[in-house]
Amino acid sequence: MSVETIPTGLTTGTWTFDNSHSEIGFSVRHAGISKTRGKFTEATATATVGESLADSSVQATIKAASFDSGDANRDGHVRGADFFDVEQFPELTFSSTSITAAGETYALTGDLTIRGISHPVTFDIEFNGVAVDPFGATRAGFSGKTTISRKEFGLTWNAALEAGGVLVGDKVTITIEAEFTAA
Repeated sequence: MSVETIPTGLTTGTWTFDNSHSEIGFSVRHAGISKTRGKFTEATATATVGESLADSSVQATIKAASFDSGDANRDGHVRGADFFDVEQFPELTFSSTSITAAGETYALTGDLTIRGISHPVTFDIEFNGVAVDPFGATRAGFSGKTTISRKEFGLTWNAALEAGGVLVGDKVTITIEAEFTAA
């Protein structure tokens, strides 16, 4: 692991995810012609900032039942056994294994677990800075993005289209706009 320094303004210690000022979103190709977008509305996370990137880590848990695409019928289907099966697998988790500098951005690599299946993924992370809010809380902002294959996580349901192709694309783009507060 690298001994790269942490971003300017971040202090060592534990930072807590602020769910009310953050968003974990996704987009996936629908019918081969457009993208369906949505988000998860319930998540917790901690970022432990060490003396260097090698000493830092991120742990996150997302409630699968908080899946929200803006369509109640679709949301019910995706929460069901064909996709997330929230009764059997109520959480999606991420546990970082490394954080490295990549030019002006960062590579946050870790194990993403969906439906009990774990695969390594790397998020491209942009550090958006640190600010103290009017209530005295120190906040840090980050933007992140990765693309996964949903089939690698057992999300294989699909329907063939009459004109060829399938209803739901395999590649899912995950986007994160995250605020953390210093403990």
